Amino acid sequence: MRPTSDPRPAASSASAPRTPWLQTLRVYLEPASLRMLTLGFSAGLPLLLVLGTLSFRLREAGIDRSTIGYLSWVGLAYGFKWAWAPLVDRLPIPLLTRLMGRRRSWLLLSQGLVVAGLVGMALADPRLTLGPIVWCALAVAFGSATQDIALDAFRIESADADHQAALAATYQTGYRLAMIWAGAGVLWIAARAEVAPALVQAVAQGAAAYQQGAWRTAYLVMAASMAVGVVTVLFSREPAPVQLPPARSAAEWLQGALVAPFADFLRRYGWQAALILALIAVYRISDVVMGIMANPFYVDMGYTKDEVAAVTKVYGVIMTLVGAFVGGVLSMRLGVMRILMLGAVLSACTNLLFAWLAGYGHDVTALIAVVSADNLASGIASAAFIAYLSSLTNVRYSATQYALFSSMMLLAPKFIAGFSGDYVNAFGYAQFFTATALLGAPVLALVWLASRVKTPSGAQP
Repeated sequence: MRPTSDPRPAASSASAPRTPWLQTLRVYLEPASLRMLTLGFSAGLPLLLVLGTLSFRLREAGIDRSTIGYLSWVGLAYGFKWAWAPLVDRLPIPLLTRLMGRRRSWLLLSQGLVVAGLVGMALADPRLTLGPIVWCALAVAFGSATQDIALDAFRIESADADHQAALAATYQTGYRLAMIWAGAGVLWIAARAEVAPALVQAVAQGAAAYQQGAWRTAYLVMAASMAVGVVTVLFSREPAPVQLPPARSAAEWLQGALVAPFADFLRRYGWQAALILALIAVYRISDVVMGIMANPFYVDMGYTKDEVAAVTKVYGVIMTLVGAFVGGVLSMRLGVMRILMLGAVLSACTNLLFAWLAGYGHDVTALIAVVSADNLASGIASAAFIAYLSSLTNVRYSATQYALFSSMMLLAPKFIAGFSGDYVNAFGYAQFFTATALLGAPVLALVWLASRVKTPSGAQP
């Protein structure tokens, strides 16, 4: 058996005996995997509500594409979460940490902030002013990013490196189920909560069919849905804590909490750390940049709430789940780096299908095919990528280091995505989707170079 101190799934799979397929699949039924299913749900729920679904809501309310693009910078909270990750790693919450432990206390606090922000977004009307909804969206994004920090550490500390791909797959499953609910569910609820006479009158007058009351109901239901994660945290066991020596001064505390995690990563990888960080920074760039304009694209193409809900948030997410399990199993069998390469190729190529759809026109069958292919590729790439990021962390600094990696993944793509509305206004949807596919070309070279990096032992002591 490979020592747990060796974090390289790819390297170990080449030398260790192959695990039987039945035993490989049985890992998904273990308590740790099932726990990550529900916690993944609580992690995935807020994301669309401050990005994808919110962009649909804002476009329906008549907000222009450029403004929607700039408002996507709310998601930069996910890209800067490394800044407060050391606090999540080291700082106890008065009373709560004593009762629940380091990881669970931060999970519960962040979930409470998400709930409060979603309630505020439910009550705010974007047609009157964007200020309240933007501030509440920032609160949701901050709470969600903090939850991600604590949850990533919780996942990494709950199992050895051999099981990280499986935990990543079940996490992705819960994550994508939440995206069905936060995507299809919220659209379905909003559509059913609309007042028919007002809707008919708005359409007859050529106005946007936006009803604040319908969206208020939908977002309040989403806030209540966070109970899934809250209950899981309350009934879960705290993972075995990594004992850290107490700091004798504030300077020593800052050294251990902020400097040491980054110094550890640089010490282990040396100059190759720059290559690894470059790969992390651009691996998901095609998907992230494209995703900001996806929902405005559906609105402008004339797709209804029910069509978008059924196709993009049900069929598409189901294919993502399939992709996540395929990616998890293949990563365990063939090595993470090979599946990273496969995911990068598929993610870039499937964006070209959206360029084709932009010229093809309104067709639900074509939308099903395009969205299914795109989400299958996304699931494969995500499962392998999460396993790769997990393999790079040192358990002593799991929250901080993983937050660094996941922040790097989002920072550049989210910033570029802010200009996506301006690009679409200038060149159209077809050229925009083609450009996002080309953004993924450098990723292939970086994956190949990163596959040649020798991972030092002791990354996960």
